[in-house]
Amino acid sequence: MKRIFTQAFTLLLGCGLLASCATNPYAATNKSHKKQAKAYAKSLLAIPAAPTGEHTYPQGDYWVGTTNFNLRKPNFVIIHHTAQNSTEHTLKTFTMPSTKVSSHYVIGRDGKVYQMLHDHMRAWHGGNSRWGSNTDLNSSSIGIELDNNGSEPFPEPMINSLIAVLGKLKKEHGIPAENFIGHADIAPARKVDPSPLFPWKTLADNGFGLWYDEDVLEKEQVLREVAVGGEGDQTPLLVLETVPKYTLPENFNPMDALRIIGYDVRNPEAAVRAFKIHFIQNDINSPLTEDEKLILYNLYQKYL
Repeated sequence: MKRIFTQAFTLLLGCGLLASCATNPYAATNKSHKKQAKAYAKSLLAIPAAPTGEHTYPQGDYWVGTTNFNLRKPNFVIIHHTAQNSTEHTLKTFTMPSTKVSSHYVIGRDGKVYQMLHDHMRAWHGGNSRWGSNTDLNSSSIGIELDNNGSEPFPEPMINSLIAVLGKLKKEHGIPAENFIGHADIAPARKVDPSPLFPWKTLADNGFGLWYDEDVLEKEQVLREVAVGGEGDQTPLLVLETVPKYTLPENFNPMDALRIIGYDVRNPEAAVRAFKIHFIQNDINSPLTEDEKLILYNLYQKYL
């Protein structure tokens, strides 16, 4: 039992030791980080106190700590862009208590990765959000911020590092492919990040997030029999026609599909916009076209 608590203490203490503070400009805030980690470790090591006041109840004769437990593990990864102009600006923002915002990782344009919090700790990156029935994404996710102002492409070194980080997280925590999503996905009425310039398909090709099948919008040629000639003297004729390879079911409801995928559809326009930011990546403020509905239907089937 002592060994288990020691491991928990070591993990929390290690949150403050992710990087050396010897020549670190953030030595002061790292010290504060370490102090908070120690406080959490102390709380975990303490025997739970008996309740007082109106919510008291009979206590057992002694405290019995189970040997069957572990740390909570993340089940989602939420990708953001910083909407700031430098990695340094973001690091400073995330080390100011007054901002009340943070993430587990920050990745610079040059591909350098700053891990600011242990994966098992709760960062403040999702805000008021929802995905499916999950309304507290901060408690079940890892947040990754990309140094990007929201109107620029995402450089190759950054994406290469992101894919490496995602690979590590997927392997270590067993995060399902479909649970790699964006901030706009979980907060469609508030957020638009990462922007439509983000290469979601590249991530999906590497196993992080889902993407629609490439042939979903393809056309195919079919032979149809048509009647030619006047009334009473018609002759059947085979005509080669080009038609969509796939069609929508008559009862297809886009809002139901978005909801089943995970989107919060209480604001339908916002849900459609978030979907288009992620999967269409142009004309994001317009209603769904018929082709876009086909893409949505194709993706919806992957979530059933």
